[in-house]
Amino acid sequence: MDSIKNIVKKYFENFLYFYRHIRYRIFVQISMSIGVGILDGFGLAMFLPLLQMVDSAAQVSSDKLGNLNFLIEGMEYLGLGLTLMTVLAFLLVFFALKGIAQYFSALHQVKVQQIFIKKIRVNLIDGLGRLSYKAFVLSDAGKIQNTLSGEVDRIARAYQTYLTAFQQMVLVIVYMAFAFFIEPKFAVLITIGGALTNIIYKQIYVNTKGASRKLTSEANRFQNLVIQYVSNFKYLKATGSLPGYGSKLKGSVHIIEENNRRIGKLGAILVATKEPLLILVVCTVIYIQVNLMGGSLGPILISLLFFYRALAALIQMHTQYNLFLAVSGSMSNMAEFSSEVQKNSEREGAVAVDRFDGPLVLESAVFKYNDTVILNDINLSIRKNETVAFVGESGSGKTTLVNVLTGLMPLDAGQMRIGNVERSKLNITSFQQRIGYITQEPVIFNDSIFNNVTFWADPHPENKIKFGNAVYRSSVSDFLNDLPDKELTLLGNNGINLSGGQKQRISIARELYKDVDILVFDEATSALDSETERAIQNNIEDLYGKYTVLIIAHRLSTVKHADRIILMKKGRIVDQGSFSELMEKSATFRKMVELQDV
Repeated sequence: MDSIKNIVKKYFENFLYFYRHIRYRIFVQISMSIGVGILDGFGLAMFLPLLQMVDSAAQVSSDKLGNLNFLIEGMEYLGLGLTLMTVLAFLLVFFALKGIAQYFSALHQVKVQQIFIKKIRVNLIDGLGRLSYKAFVLSDAGKIQNTLSGEVDRIARAYQTYLTAFQQMVLVIVYMAFAFFIEPKFAVLITIGGALTNIIYKQIYVNTKGASRKLTSEANRFQNLVIQYVSNFKYLKATGSLPGYGSKLKGSVHIIEENNRRIGKLGAILVATKEPLLILVVCTVIYIQVNLMGGSLGPILISLLFFYRALAALIQMHTQYNLFLAVSGSMSNMAEFSSEVQKNSEREGAVAVDRFDGPLVLESAVFKYNDTVILNDINLSIRKNETVAFVGESGSGKTTLVNVLTGLMPLDAGQMRIGNVERSKLNITSFQQRIGYITQEPVIFNDSIFNNVTFWADPHPENKIKFGNAVYRSSVSDFLNDLPDKELTLLGNNGINLSGGQKQRISIARELYKDVDILVFDEATSALDSETERAIQNNIEDLYGKYTVLIIAHRLSTVKHADRIILMKKGRIVDQGSFSELMEKSATFRKMVELQDV
C-alpha cells in the first residue's frame, strides 16, 4: 500500500492537486482531447487512399491501411464509390469535426481555468480570514502578500501549462496508436528512439524545477522587503537610508532575475534541440525499415505522418511541461501556505453573541509565546458598560491582556467566559463583531470618508442618517463640512490628506457607526499633540457608561476618569482600583503619576 502511495505521489501529485480543485472537469477536458486526436487521426488516415490513387490510377485497396481498413470498408458498405471526390469529402468532414471539437475543448478549458483560479483566490481569502491572530503575528508578511498576489498568477500559468502538456501527452498516445495500427514495426522503432532522446532531457526538468523553487523563495523575501520599504519609507528617506535599503532590494531582484534567466536558458535548450534529435531518429528508423527490413514506403509515410503529428505534440508537451516546472515552485508554496493556514485556523464554537451583556471574565489565565510566559495567573471580571484602563511599563502585558479579552489570543491555561459561555464554545467572530477597535495608528482606507466610516455600506437614507450620527458624535463633522466634496472626499494612501486628529476621529466614527458594545482604545491619543489629544479625549470620555470601554494607556492623564485602572507588571495584575484609590494605596502607581507630572 505504501509503495502504491509513493508511486501516486511521485507521478500523479500534480494531477491530484488540480483534481482536488476542479474534480470531474479535468476528465471531461481529457476526453475532449482524445476526441480531437481521434478525429485528426481519421482525417490523416484518408491520405493513404489518396497516395494509392496516385500510384494505382484510382484503384484503392484497404489492405495497406492495416487495422484502419474499416474506414475504406465502411465507405464501401455505405455504397459510396471510392473516388477522389468521396475520399476528399471524408477528409474534409473529419477535419471539420475536429475543428468543432477543438472549439468546444478550448472553450471548456477557459471556463475550467476560471473556476480553478476563482476557487484558489476564494480559498486563500477564506483561509486567511480563519487564520488565528497569534499565527498571523508569527507569519512571514512577505510570504502572505506574495501568495495572495504574484503566486496566484503563477498558479494560473501552472494550471494552463500542465493541462496543455497533459493534453499533448494524450494526443501523442492517440497518434502513436494510429501509427501502430498502420505499421507496427516502424512505430515500435520510432517509440524506442523517442524514449532514448527523452532521457537526455530529464536533467533539464530537474534543474528547471529547482530553479523554480528558488525563484518562489526569493519572491517571498522580495515581497517582505517591499512591505518594509513602503511602511518605513519616511524613516528611510529622513535618515538617508534609502540607497542602502535599496541595495538589499536590488540584490533580491538580481537573484530573482538570475533564476528567471536560468529557467529561460533551460527552456531554450529544450526547444532548440528537441526536433533535430527526433528527426535524426526518424531518418535512422526509415533507413532501417526500408533497406534492412524490406518495408514498404507507402504505409511508412502515412505512419510517419501520424508520428510527425505525435512528434509535434511531444515537442509541445515537453515545452509546456518545462514551462509548468518553471512555475511549479508556486504550487509547492501554495500547498504549504494552505496547510499552514488550515493548521492554524481559528477554532470556532457554536454559540453566537447577539449583544454583549457582560461580564467578561478571566480565571487563572495564562498566555505564552512559544515557551515564554507573557500573562500569568490573571483573574479579572469586567462589567457591561464599565470603563477599564490597563497601565504599566512597556512589556508588562497590558496589550496582550486586551488581545486575550477581545478574542484575538486564545489562552494556554485557565478560562475565559463571555457572559456564561466559555470561549471554546463561543463563535468568536460573532463576539468580535460587537467590538470597536481604535489604535494608535488609525486604520484609514484609500477611499472616501463615507466608505471609511460605513465600511462600504450602501448610501441609502437609513445609512446616511447613521453616518451623520457617527460623524457628529466623533466630531468628524467639525472638519467634514469644510471639505469641498464633504463625505465623498478621498483620503489618499493611509489618510495622507488628513491630520492625526482627523484620522483618529474617523476611526472612532467607524466604530460608532457599527453599533458595537465594546470599545477598545489602544494608545489612541499618544501620537497626538496636547490640544488634539484633549479634544479626542473629550470624545472618548463622552462614551463612558454607554459602552464597555477598554483602554490601553501610556499617558495616565487619559485614564483619570476610568471606572477602574488595572496596574500590570511582568504579566501579572499587581493592583487595581480607581485613579484616586490607586494614588492612595499603590506606591508604584504614584511614582508613575509623578514621573508624568499628571
